[in-house]
Amino acid sequence: MGKATGFIEYQRQTIPDRTPEKRLKDWKEIHAETDFEKVRTQAARCMDCGTPFCHIGMVIGGMGTGCPIHNLIPEFNDLVYKGRWEDAYERLRRTNNFPEFTGRVCPAPCEGSCTLGVIQPQVTIKNIENSIADAAWEKGFYKARKPAKRTGKKVAVVGSGPAGLAAADQLNQAGHTVTVFERHDRVGGLLMYGIPNMKLDKKKVVLRRVKLMEKEGVKFVCNANVGTDPEFSAERLNAQFDAIVLACGATLPRDLRVPGREAKGVHFAVDFLSANTKHLLDTNFAKDSLPELNARDKNVVVIGGGDTGTDCVGTSLRQGCKNVIQLEIMSQPPADRAPNNPWPEWPKVLKTDYGQQEAAARQGADPRHYLVNTLNIVKDEAGNVKALKIVDVSWQKDASGRMNPVPVAGSEREIPADLVLIAMGFLGPEQPLLKAFGVEADARSNVKADYGRFATSAAKIFAAGDMRRGQSLVVWAINEGRACAAKVDEFLMGRSFLPMP
Repeated sequence: MGKATGFIEYQRQTIPDRTPEKRLKDWKEIHAETDFEKVRTQAARCMDCGTPFCHIGMVIGGMGTGCPIHNLIPEFNDLVYKGRWEDAYERLRRTNNFPEFTGRVCPAPCEGSCTLGVIQPQVTIKNIENSIADAAWEKGFYKARKPAKRTGKKVAVVGSGPAGLAAADQLNQAGHTVTVFERHDRVGGLLMYGIPNMKLDKKKVVLRRVKLMEKEGVKFVCNANVGTDPEFSAERLNAQFDAIVLACGATLPRDLRVPGREAKGVHFAVDFLSANTKHLLDTNFAKDSLPELNARDKNVVVIGGGDTGTDCVGTSLRQGCKNVIQLEIMSQPPADRAPNNPWPEWPKVLKTDYGQQEAAARQGADPRHYLVNTLNIVKDEAGNVKALKIVDVSWQKDASGRMNPVPVAGSEREIPADLVLIAMGFLGPEQPLLKAFGVEADARSNVKADYGRFATSAAKIFAAGDMRRGQSLVVWAINEGRACAAKVDEFLMGRSFLPMP
């Protein structure tokens, strides 16, 4: 490493986000402009640990640990410290198709397993990765890379989220003719409509990358409801393509099954977020213009935590809600690692994300309420939601040893609610597509296809991403898209030189 004592000399300093007061006034990315010299100093903290865990990409303690796509993090840290930005980009590009995506939205399991994190605050790996990608665009390192020759093989990729885009990018570089089918009006899947603009800019970041892929030869077809529309039936795709990759994500949301669920004003979080992003893009971010489904002047209750819940909080605040709170049935995580959560496991500690920061700045307090369960939804005479009946819970073991939430006696109460957003995660892929292609599902309703093979029960049809593994991270989707592409290439050509993550 260029600075063997860097981790001793320098303290961890992340690139700060714009202040909540400023960023709440617009839909621009929350991230402040990158200070590349500061990033170089942070890269010097990579400690030449000898046995780096940051890029192992394993599951330890039931959770992902280290980078799933095995970015060679110590190498690009060293190159950044030395100011060799183009070399750092080339090193990163070999393992990650879309560092501009992961550098913005990945929760950074690499940092959770950083060896320095055992004794000090870990290296700012996520900031460094994002800075490499931004520098590459700024300095013109990103260039259209067309394959030297075409194989004559045609591949259909169904779904344009991170798994589908990664598979398409890899297969195109292998020389195959790739067509990506997307059922929405814009390319990107989860990246376009599942993540708000303030976390991932759609025009500057997502569409910019899509346009580069188009220059490289990938064809995108939007408004294509594969398996349902006759024009895009499973039979037609089977006849037209030599291989098909299903990468449609786990888009079936988990519902809240309580009395009053049918009340007007109760929506899935994904519908709320998608409608807002589509409206912003359709109106070119027109000031004070809101979609029909909005939080303006409403008491908003978000049920569920995680990134989706946070996104609902941030979106509601920007739309001008009266108040927003977030209900979580689990207990509040500890401030530091618990004894049963040792390094290099993912640290299950309290994280205050951008949405909670913004709510605290505007409302004076963190919006999260822990150990709370929803009993029923209260409606007014017109059928609109007006309140939630909730109860505090404690987690206790039952006779079989399983932990269950037990209501706390006397804690039942009502809270006002004009808009309820259900952010309780996703159950799996939508089943009609599986039936259309005749592929088997596993016990969790995901497409049945072994990791490392990705072949489904149907001839020449493969599956990757959340559709195969269940709800997960963008970086795991990229891992699966890359690995699946290698197996499709091998299926088509007899062998493959594409890398397996």
